[in-house]
Order: sequence, then C-alpha cells, then structure tokens
Amino acid sequence: MKVPLLDLKAQHETIRGEIRAAIDAVVEEQNFILGRQVAELESKVAALCGVATAVGCASGTDALYLALRALGVGPGDEVITVPYTFFATAGSIHHAGARPVFVDIEPATYNLDPSKLESAITPRTKAIMPVHLFGQCADMAPILSIARAHGVPIVEDAAQAIGATTHGRPAGAMGAIGCFSFFPSKNLGGFGDGGMAVSNDPALAEKMRVLRVHGSQPKYFHAVIGVNSRLDTLQAAVLLAKLPHLAAWSEGRRRVAAFYDRAFAGCDAILRPVTLPGNTHIYNQYTIRVPDRDGLLKHLSAKGVGHAIYYPLPLHLQPCFAFLGHREGDFPESEKAARETVSLPVYPELTEPQRAYVAETVLAYAGT
Repeated sequence: MKVPLLDLKAQHETIRGEIRAAIDAVVEEQNFILGRQVAELESKVAALCGVATAVGCASGTDALYLALRALGVGPGDEVITVPYTFFATAGSIHHAGARPVFVDIEPATYNLDPSKLESAITPRTKAIMPVHLFGQCADMAPILSIARAHGVPIVEDAAQAIGATTHGRPAGAMGAIGCFSFFPSKNLGGFGDGGMAVSNDPALAEKMRVLRVHGSQPKYFHAVIGVNSRLDTLQAAVLLAKLPHLAAWSEGRRRVAAFYDRAFAGCDAILRPVTLPGNTHIYNQYTIRVPDRDGLLKHLSAKGVGHAIYYPLPLHLQPCFAFLGHREGDFPESEKAARETVSLPVYPELTEPQRAYVAETVLAYAGT
C-alpha cells in the first residue's frame, strides 16, 4: 500500500462542481483583480475569527510583512519570534527592516515558551510574533499578559491554524493582527498562493490595504512605498467554495489524529502531539517525535508511507541568518525538535485501511 502525505485530489473530488462554478463565475465577470469575491472572503474570514475586518493578500508571507509594516516596524527595531518555524516568520521580519530575536520553544507543543519571552524584550522590541505551529495555538494567556505589560503589539503567525481556538478565542484574533496562509496544503488551501491578515483595528487594516496596492491612495498617488500583494480573485472564489467545508475537514483531521493517538498510546518510543488544555487543535500536521528519526524515515519510504520533516534546520542556524551571531546550542529545544520530529499523513480523506497501515508501519519500526 502507498499512502501519500497529502492527497489534494481526494479533497477536490468531493467539491469539484462547487469549485468549477466558483471559477466560472469569475471568468464570466472578468474582474480578476480585487473582484467582489475578495471582499466576500474577507468578510467571511473576519466573521469566522470574530474580528472586525480582514485584508486579503498574495501569500501568508506577505500577510506577516504587511502586518509588521502597518505597525510601523522598520530598521533598528526588533521582533521576537521562534527559530523553529517556517522561514517566512523570520523572513518577513527581516524584509520589514527589523532584526529577528529568537526565543526557544516548549518541547511538548513546539510553540513559543512564555517563560523565556520577557527576558528577550528590549527597548527596541517593536512586536512579538508567536507561531501557532502545526495547527495548535501557542500558550497565549501569558504571552498576551507580558506583551500588555510592556506595551508591545502581537502579530500572530496563524498560517497553519485557521479555525484553531484556545479557551474559545480563535487563532488570529488575540493580537493586534493575525496572519493566515492559504497555501494548498493548509486546512483551507487555495489553488496557489494566498494569504489574509485579520484585525479588530480598522486603522491597521486600512494601512495594510494601502500597502498591498503599492502604497497607492488614491490610485497613482503614493504617500508610502508599498508592494503588489493582492489576493487574486480566482483564489478568493476557490476559497469561498471551500470555506463552508473547513470545520468538517478540521474535524476529520482530529479523527485521524485520535486514531493515531490510540494506536501509539502504548509505545514509549513515540512521543505523540500534545494538545494544551483549552485548545482546539486543527492538525495541519500530525507530528511525532522519535529518537531514531532517520531510521524511521527510511522505513516509511520503503513501505510507501508519505512523511515530511518540519523543519530540519532551525532558523538561527540557517546560513542567511549567520549575521545574527547564533551558534548551535543557543536554542536547544528547537534544535532537538529539528532532529527528532516527523509528520505523518493526517488529511481527512484518509481511509481506515490507510490510517491503519500508517500506524502499523510506524509501530513496526518502533518495535511494538
């Protein structure tokens, strides 16, 4: 049996007609740039998050960048985040002109460790960017408390967490701005790149709307230098067709995760994902930790089980960030996670035989 890490074709088969109708409507209207579907999606995502407004843009990376620019982050500033995350988190900070300041992660959740946050704040700290990794919110209560005490805004990197909640509060709705990605592999994925920033502050949202069209307001007049980062109307139409299914798809991922949890419960060699009390996990990834990760990867490949490593080299050790002056050992939990974690197939269309095969294959290597 072969089980892919992700099977987008399986999802598409269930909504093919809805997608085709959505795309055809855009083609008929011929309004491909900031068409009505973009505004409609912004409104619906804002409602999903329980916030005042949302701003569609070209990618999740751009959402982070626009958020930082809207907050006035620039040269000489610092933004605190984690080194165990996708590159865009720190990349957006650098592109905004600021310096990424890393804080290590909690070993259980792979999210920012609040106990290490306050000591990283300096007079140059302009924002804090926690990441809701793999579909689970970071421990936001202490992060928010520390940020308020220091008067520092929070930009939530919720790229992998649309629909996740913590104590009833949606991912993306707790900070000054929350940022999502619609990359095809996300729980709500488009047919290409796309992103969105959400906020309860209309003034920040308006700044992002201006920045996404080259800083133009009105057209051809530029008080600021912006970028070209508009959410494509075709992408918005596809996402609108998918949005009504998002809750069911995330629930399907939770069912697959629960199956794995039960299967791996008796094996001490496999550390399963940990969900914090009060959190609703959407499992953009189901990530386990094993002592012999490389051996397991070879075994999974030989048995036809899809898998991925998120992320094999923490950002503080990436050559492009060498100028920050970090070395191996500076953020031990991030480095350990990079050595030991592997993500398994968790999409809702996995059949029961496929789930069982994945679990049996992992357990066979673990010696259980």
